[in-house]
Amino acid sequence: MPLPGTQVPGKAQLARPSEPTTAGCDADCLLLGSCSGPPADAITTMMRRSGRAHFMLVLFCCLLLAFPSHGPLGVEAFAGVYGINYGRIANNIPSPDKVVKLLRASKIRNVKIYDADHSVLDAFRGSGLNLVIAIPNELVKDFAANESRSIDWLNENVQPYLPQTRIVGITVGNEVMGGQDMSLAEPLVQAVKNVYNGLKRFHLENKIELFTPHSEAVFATSYPPSACVFKEDVMVYMKPLLDFFSQIRSPFYVNAYPFLAYIYDSEHIDINYALFKPNPGIVDPNTSLHYDNMFDAQIDAAYAALQAAGYNDMEVRVAETGWASSGDQSEAGASVENARTYNFNLRKRLFLRKGTPLKPKRPVKAYIFALFNENLKGGSGSERHYGLFNADGRIAYNIGYSGLLPSSAPSLQKIRAGALVL
Repeated sequence: MPLPGTQVPGKAQLARPSEPTTAGCDADCLLLGSCSGPPADAITTMMRRSGRAHFMLVLFCCLLLAFPSHGPLGVEAFAGVYGINYGRIANNIPSPDKVVKLLRASKIRNVKIYDADHSVLDAFRGSGLNLVIAIPNELVKDFAANESRSIDWLNENVQPYLPQTRIVGITVGNEVMGGQDMSLAEPLVQAVKNVYNGLKRFHLENKIELFTPHSEAVFATSYPPSACVFKEDVMVYMKPLLDFFSQIRSPFYVNAYPFLAYIYDSEHIDINYALFKPNPGIVDPNTSLHYDNMFDAQIDAAYAALQAAGYNDMEVRVAETGWASSGDQSEAGASVENARTYNFNLRKRLFLRKGTPLKPKRPVKAYIFALFNENLKGGSGSERHYGLFNADGRIAYNIGYSGLLPSSAPSLQKIRAGALVL
């Protein structure tokens, strides 16, 4: 969430050209004996003598040679493209069991929380919802210093709940790098490794995804997107973290907030560009890629930074994005109308299951911030007004969901029942 001192780009971001992909042996190559293994005439003889079973065995061996293993299989912790952050820094929101009812009614399958609260884990039992739990920043140093601490934590917060509670991911820290306090940056890497070793001990490394969300503050520049790179002082710690995530095939998660970028430079950013509304868009001068919204530009900026650092194949996902429905006088654009417009258009954009200009074939996946307005959060006024739902379970504004109670919130437009299943 945007509470930490996130440095956001002063101008909208753009893009970078796609990397060419290489192709491995195709089926014809295998049948013609291009891979290591028996030639075509030998395969024919084997088929005649031993039948189809032998042929399939040889073909399987060829496939193994053509596509060797490169480490652990990636974990798919995100079903579909749409998820929600369920923050609970409030004293007036519904109980976890009612939240489960709300999520199921809204057909929101992916949920991310900021701790491992047992009342939430209990409520999610048998719900069929995917849940990502968290190791908060204050525990990072302890987890880095003691691998046994991660074992104890998994024993307490994961093992007793599986498989009834579908814990599909664990975040280690949140927005640790890029801020003024970098004291957690170095221990973060070891903490992640220790948690992964704990997952391996319980044979969960291929069932639970491990990641850490980053703010836009990890980037030195993000305009245009194709020029985006990590800050030099951040890269010292980021590189070993990315090396490890590349090894275990975890995505790069970024907290992307066009709202914060607009606040930072509302004089130069077209609010329509930030809200997915019709606008001329921007063309990246380095790549000629056209962007008609800032959200896509922020994602492609992250892809460009990863490519510049040598991680061409790492997927970018969005751990948080949202728009405040109210805020301080100085927070330009914080209104119900803008929040409703952003979240409706974002939901529609994600439902299309399309990629970005830089990665058109890779659908964008995002967790929306947030489920509820949280009345006990500190910081600026907007921090308490990101919720799609009010504290009593009514919708804050209508983007197609039904609340726990009837609401008179005005509609953005008529939405066909059941049209969006995310």
